[in-house]
Amino acid sequence: MASDSTRNARLHPDSRRYSHHESTMTPSSPQTPDSTGPGRGRARRGVPAFIMLAAAAAAVVLDQLTKFWVVRTMTEGQVTDVLPPVLRWHFIRNPGAAFSIGTDYTWVFTIIMVLVSGFLIYLMFRVRSLAWATALGLVLGGALGNLTDRLFREPSFGQGHVVDFIAFPNFAIFNIADSCVVCGVILVCLLTLRGIGMDGVRIPSGKTDSAQQQNDDEATR
Repeated sequence: MASDSTRNARLHPDSRRYSHHESTMTPSSPQTPDSTGPGRGRARRGVPAFIMLAAAAAAVVLDQLTKFWVVRTMTEGQVTDVLPPVLRWHFIRNPGAAFSIGTDYTWVFTIIMVLVSGFLIYLMFRVRSLAWATALGLVLGGALGNLTDRLFREPSFGQGHVVDFIAFPNFAIFNIADSCVVCGVILVCLLTLRGIGMDGVRIPSGKTDSAQQQNDDEATR
């Protein structure tokens, strides 16, 4: 007498094939983000904050060490050729903003730098992109470097004059902190142009174009 399995096989000849096919199938693994996709610049929480803090600290230390060296080894107004005629040291004290802008508003720039530094510290724990962390760290370090001069150098607290010494032909005299701010801002602009947000996610160009097209259509209505 044939068993139940034998009768089922005779009645349903394709059942073996289907059973074999199902046994060889493996459950599909959950999809994981593509390392080359839009989110590839995203980092684990805490790492970007550390990178931003490290960049800011390095900028402040380098800025203050070079200013300390200039004050100790040069007299105000002294000019020293380094790579003539391209580069020279020219020691001045600047009461204004970067590149000697607004020399009559020292207190205003001090307050602005305090606000900017506070805002960047606020962003430190929200940024998820290493590139953004580096850029904002440079800006923060530059702001803190010049703010240190404002607070603790002559003539008084909050109105201290910033030490500048890097001079190029036909260009303003500046310092390491100014350079860090400029480099950080340039990097921020490049990241923005590439569509990379502070969360490390890059907006695909197709989505950007479709969004722009939608905005144009709404504007023409």
